[in-house]
This record gives sequence, structure tokens and C-alpha cells, in this order.
Amino acid sequence: MKQTGIWIDKEKAHLVSIKDGAESFDTILSNLEDYNIHGGSGTRLKGGPQDVVQDSKYLEREKHQLKHYFKDIATQIKDADALVIFGPAGTNEKFNKELQDNFNTIGAKVKAVKKADSMTKNQVKAWVKDFFKTE
Repeated sequence: MKQTGIWIDKEKAHLVSIKDGAESFDTILSNLEDYNIHGGSGTRLKGGPQDVVQDSKYLEREKHQLKHYFKDIATQIKDADALVIFGPAGTNEKFNKELQDNFNTIGAKVKAVKKADSMTKNQVKAWVKDFFKTE
């Protein structure tokens, strides 16, 4: 039985797979663009010309990049028998939703979605081992 844990945020995903006592560790980078939206006045004078910022354009691009990132991860974990997804912020929940909606066979293998802070490589491995030991 292959058990896989995924620590995920918008920047990268760490995959830890345990099969027959042997473990493997892999990292997938998201390649999401870093959006620094600049807007406002182009002058020091009050009431000067204003730049119009199109938030929806940036958010739509980020959504497409996230979908591509999630698809890359899903192809890596398709042979897992049990999954746990954990990480900071809401990326772990977005990834779980993507699995449930578009990758049903993988989504059915998700045992839990948990919150976790940033971790080192060894902490991620230990967290996954502990989770599946109690599971």
C-alpha cells in the first residue's frame, strides 16, 4: 500500500510517499507569478491622474496557474492508495476541492485535509509517518 502526504502552499508542494517501509521525497514548484499590483496616483498632486488596476485579470491568471500546478501534482500522486493533504493558508483546501471536482479517483483516496505551518523536509516526513501510523 502506497501512502502519500502532501504539504502544499502556493509556492511549492512536498510529496512524501511511503511504500513497504521505504520513503521517497519529491518537491514540485508551482511557478505562480508573484503579483505586486501597483495603482493609484501617478503624481504627487492630490486629485492627479489615477491608474486603473484590473484585479480580475490578475486573479483569473492566478486561478489558471493554480489549476496547472494542481494538475502537475495530481499526475504525480495518481498511484497512491491513501492521501493526506496539509499546509498553511487555504491552498490545501483548494487542492482538495480540485481533486474532488476533477480527479474523482484520486479525490476518493484523501483521508484528511489538515492545517500545518511551514516545515522542514524532515518535519514533513515525520508528520506523514505519524499520521499514517495512527490512521
